[in-house]
Amino acid sequence: MGNCNTCNKIILMYALIDCNNFYASCERLFQPHLNQKPVVILSNNDGCVIARSNEAKAFVPMGAPAFKFKNIFKEKKVHVFSSNFALYGDISARIMQIISKYSLDFEPYSIDEAFIKINTNKYTDLESIIIKLKKEIERGVGVPISIGIAPTKSLSKVANRISKKYPKRTQGIYLIDDEQKRIKSLKWLQINDIWGIGKRHSKRLKGYGINNAFEFCSQNNKWVKNKFSIVELKLKQDLCGIPTIKLEEVKRKKSISCTRSFDRSYSNCEQIKERIASFSINCAEKLRLQNSKCNAMIVFLQTNRHKENDNQYSKSIFIQSPFPTNSSIEISKLAINGFMRIFKKGYQYKKAGVIITNFTPENQEQLTLFENSNPKHKNLMKTMDYINHSLGDQKIKLASQDLKKTWKMKQEKLSRRYSTKLNEVIVVNV
Repeated sequence: MGNCNTCNKIILMYALIDCNNFYASCERLFQPHLNQKPVVILSNNDGCVIARSNEAKAFVPMGAPAFKFKNIFKEKKVHVFSSNFALYGDISARIMQIISKYSLDFEPYSIDEAFIKINTNKYTDLESIIIKLKKEIERGVGVPISIGIAPTKSLSKVANRISKKYPKRTQGIYLIDDEQKRIKSLKWLQINDIWGIGKRHSKRLKGYGINNAFEFCSQNNKWVKNKFSIVELKLKQDLCGIPTIKLEEVKRKKSISCTRSFDRSYSNCEQIKERIASFSINCAEKLRLQNSKCNAMIVFLQTNRHKENDNQYSKSIFIQSPFPTNSSIEISKLAINGFMRIFKKGYQYKKAGVIITNFTPENQEQLTLFENSNPKHKNLMKTMDYINHSLGDQKIKLASQDLKKTWKMKQEKLSRRYSTKLNEVIVVNV
């Protein structure tokens, strides 16, 4: 791995640790009989395919509607699971905890990916660190991972992609540590596979005769900036081996959403209104956890686009709050008012959601002359959160919610929450 073992120069490298087929791997952790068998994971309410094992990728496309592939699942003996985010989230937290031990410069990028920055003066030290990290995750947690290492963040993405593409050759670890490897890797990577290049930009680049990452990096800086933007220029420089894209600190979310596909279609206004209230309250609770207040929200409704014979309707509305708030009472009231403005009778609604945005820190509120958040709500929300977090299952609800019914997603193929629910742990009979 490189030829700098004898020099004292500090080597700065980025590593991207990515879990292989993460959701499917989580299901296999506690069900080893699923190894080497096709596995797919369905979205909320068992709607469409959101994750696949390698064995399933040959005959089940990403995003495939589950109801259209029932025969394929049966024919190919595909093991189908509902999304078990309690399990996936817990496994992710365990992996991230291990990764964070290996570097102070650590960026969780998604539920199954994280970047770290490593400083060392020997490539042999770098090799031992990465191998140790990989073994600790795979032995300690059990999820297979791939690691890409390179002098820049975007190149580590490229290296990771190679490690996944050629697992036998790379043993799940690939290092771009010289110019020859960098150029070879960029010539291999197609333009639409570059991290940060979307469909629209890749189509434009292909129109200019640019088909891979190397051809993109060969363009003049001024041309890239003029034709696209400073973002694409920074990406190009990073791919050229000049560290331009930095690790990001874990920041407060800029928006919080709660959107759901219903277990069935609903036309009743009161039933959907209750869902909107619950979604907005869920958002408000998350908002309080990060000590923020919101100033605006979006509410939307949508019919079932897969039922082409049904009348279709899709509508959203932007609502500006007269004052910053994180009160469930105030946020749900705004959301319900927005819902009533966009709801239309005569349609079968399959999905709805609430997105809160435009945040300000809770301790930096500026009072207005005429309207402000009710100060009594602060202690009330604190008490509600404490009780609900302690007892679970939303013991305290607002009157706008159904007090008797806890709405649940359609999860007909849900696996057990092996690592988070005491009554669902594995029992070993000796």
